[in-house]
Amino acid sequence: MKVTPAAKSNSSAVFAEEAERPSDEEVECSVRPDTIADADRFRIGSVTKVFSAVVLLQLVDEGRLTLDAPVNRYLPGLLPDARITVRHVLSHRSGLYDYTNDMFARTVPGFESVRTRVFTYRELVNRSLSRPRTTKPGSVYAYSNTNFVVAGMLIEKLTGNSVRTEYQNRIIRPLRLRDTFYAHPATKIPGRYARGYLTPDAAGAPLVDATEQTASWAQSAGALISTTGDLNTFLSALLGGRLTSRAQLAQMQRWVPAGTAQSYGLGLRRRDLSCGVSVYGHTGAVQGYYTYAFASKDGGRALAALANTSNNGRVHTTMLGVLESAFCGKSAKAGARSARAERSEDVARGNPPGAERR
Repeated sequence: MKVTPAAKSNSSAVFAEEAERPSDEEVECSVRPDTIADADRFRIGSVTKVFSAVVLLQLVDEGRLTLDAPVNRYLPGLLPDARITVRHVLSHRSGLYDYTNDMFARTVPGFESVRTRVFTYRELVNRSLSRPRTTKPGSVYAYSNTNFVVAGMLIEKLTGNSVRTEYQNRIIRPLRLRDTFYAHPATKIPGRYARGYLTPDAAGAPLVDATEQTASWAQSAGALISTTGDLNTFLSALLGGRLTSRAQLAQMQRWVPAGTAQSYGLGLRRRDLSCGVSVYGHTGAVQGYYTYAFASKDGGRALAALANTSNNGRVHTTMLGVLESAFCGKSAKAGARSARAERSEDVARGNPPGAERR
């Protein structure tokens, strides 16, 4: 496993060791499986949630949305509990069951069953509503991709546009993020990209090339494509106050406890590192890719790190070591040894037993 250290506003990438080299026909615009460059595009998983939250907070700034209003005010009859507010959804305190728990109970079969499927938002929400809610609205943090599917529905209802159009007009174009795309439901990553490999649950089983997929199970919760450089630009702009008003950025950073040394705001995660520094951003796991994207409080220092494999506990833990290295000056290798095992919340099942849920 290779780790490239990060400097101010630079990027870091972690590479899968075991990927079998594809044929020349399969490579197309991708790069060799043992090298990843900052220019390579990849699926960013739940880092998409930060983009979705920014769009909704801009709508708050425009007076078109109220954070403490019930979701059903804007989407009548969608949710069975009228107490669930927009704020509850964005902070994972709605109690809505995460449909991916069932969808990916078995990692590879679950993925293959949805690799080329195209879901509507309503279909995904209905999968959640078929199961009991996990908590009372507004009580405790309980991560659920369902929340940000609802966020996508809110964006489209309030603007009359697709989430693709809103991401483009409000974030991608103003920040000149030339390598950031919402390609759903297309299966290919446009241009130059890194191939992604899914690790099966069975030890020693061959990796599964998961590069081509609709990511329709994720949509506004996790279907964006980007690069490490674009993610650094995005987080620096967000935390530097260039995407929302100061008031809405403060709302985004109203924290609730979300696990060991972590808190969650509105689509934004805070991690408290061993050196006393806190960083702000999100992690993302989608089949074949695992992303860390974090920045300092003022956005002056940013790190985006990619592993082109998923469902791999050792890689997840190493990524936390990279974060320690970038912001605390510690060896990534040492950080990986001392960090607790990480569990991805994007793909809720299929990670090593006992791993922490992020």
